[in-house]
Amino acid sequence: MTAQAEHLSTRLSLQPVASAKTVGVLRLHRVGRTVLRLVGVFVPVFLLGTFATFLLGNLSGLSPAYLQLGESATPEQVAALEREWGLDRPFVVQYLDWFGSLLRGDLGNSWYNGQSISELLLGRAIVSLSASFLALVIGVVVGFALGVLAAAFRGRPVDRGVTAFTTLISTMPPFVVGIALVAVFAVSLGWLPSAGYLPLDAGLWPWLSHLLLPAIALSFDTIADVARQLRTGLVTASGENYVTGAIVRGLSPRRVFFVHVLRNGVSPAIAILGMKFPNLLGGAVVTEAIFGLAGYGVFASESALRGDVPAVQGVLVIAVVLVVTFNVIVNLILNRISPASARGV
Repeated sequence: MTAQAEHLSTRLSLQPVASAKTVGVLRLHRVGRTVLRLVGVFVPVFLLGTFATFLLGNLSGLSPAYLQLGESATPEQVAALEREWGLDRPFVVQYLDWFGSLLRGDLGNSWYNGQSISELLLGRAIVSLSASFLALVIGVVVGFALGVLAAAFRGRPVDRGVTAFTTLISTMPPFVVGIALVAVFAVSLGWLPSAGYLPLDAGLWPWLSHLLLPAIALSFDTIADVARQLRTGLVTASGENYVTGAIVRGLSPRRVFFVHVLRNGVSPAIAILGMKFPNLLGGAVVTEAIFGLAGYGVFASESALRGDVPAVQGVLVIAVVLVVTFNVIVNLILNRISPASARGV
C-alpha cells in the first residue's frame, strides 16, 4: 500500500507540471496561428495597395517633362526625358522594377527636384507620426477615463453628461478645434506656441509644447468614439452571467471589474482604434497647415498639386504600410486581452 501511495503521489505531483506545459504549448500555438493569419492579411493588402498606387500613377497621364521642362517642351524633349526615367517601358516592367526597389526601402526620386523620396519623407513622417501618436495617446487616455466614468454611473447625470460631451466633440472638425485652440492658448493666454515644430533633440518640453495643440485638435474624434465604445462594452459585459457568478462567489468589486468586466468589455474600444489611425493621418493634412507643421500631410498635398507622381506614390505606400501595421498590432493586442477575439481575425 505504501508503494502504491507513493506512486499515486508522484503522479499527482507531476500532473500540474504537465498541464502547465500543455497550456503553454497551446497558448504558443494560438499566438503563432494568429500571427500567421495577420501576416496572411497584411501581405495581400500590401500587394493590392501598392499595385493600385502604381496603377493610379500610371493612369494619371502625368510626365516629369512638364515639371522639369515646362509647357513649352517639344515632343522630342518629352520622349527623351521619359526614356531617361524609364517611362517608355511596358507597364508590368515598370511596376516590377518599382516594387523591387520598394522592397529595398527605395521609394524612387522626385520628379520635382530629383531628390530621394525616402529621405524627403523621413523627416516629415517623424513630424506627422509624433503629432498622430500624441493624439492617439490623448484619445485613449481621456476616452478610457470618460468611458469608465460613464459606465460606473450608468443612467445617472454623470453618464448623461459624458454622453453629451462626447457627442459634442465628435461633431467638431479638427480645423475648427485647431483655430479655437490657437486663439485661446497661443494668442490670448500665450501658454503654447501657435505654430512650428522643434525636434526632440531641442528638449522634451519644446518638442511637446509644439505638438500639444495639433494633437489635442486631432484627438477629439478618438476621445468620443473610444469613450462611447468602452461604455457600451463595459455595460454589456457587466450584465453577463460570468460577472454575476463572480459577484455571488464573493469576489471583490475591484477584481470583478478588472478581471471580468474590463477585460471582456474593452475589446470594442480597442478595435475602434484600428479605424481611428487612418483618420489621424488624413486629418494631419489640414491640421499641419493650421499649425505650420512641415509634415507628411503638407508634403502629400504639395506633391499632388505639383503632379509629382513618384512622391504621391511614396506617400500612399507609407500610408498603406502604417495603417496595415497598426491594425495588425491592434489585433495582436485584442488577441492577448480577449482570446475569443482571435476567431474574428
